[in-house]
Amino acid sequence: MAGEKTSTGLEQNVAGLLCYVAGWITGLVFFLMEKENRFVRFHAMQSIVVFGALTVVSVILSVIPIIGWIVGWLLGVLALVLWIVLMVKAYQNQWYKLPWAGDFAEKHI
Repeated sequence: MAGEKTSTGLEQNVAGLLCYVAGWITGLVFFLMEKENRFVRFHAMQSIVVFGALTVVSVILSVIPIIGWIVGWLLGVLALVLWIVLMVKAYQNQWYKLPWAGDFAEKHI
């Protein structure tokens, strides 16, 4: 619902967007702070899962010479696009589910 407030005092679309701003870190902050609003909890959990996994994969790839660096760079570009899309969708009040991360997030909110 547009204009619905959260327990943080923010409108849910703004809180949903903020879940993605600093990747899994802000996702974790909002997941721990927001106890009632399912929309915000969903986006917070999806942020934790997606950007947490991307962080782990990026760290692993960074220690693999040449091929790892190239794949890591491509992953970084993908992460940037995903980051922007997820923030826009959350701001538009959409329950935008990524294939496996969205299902996981929906089950654990």
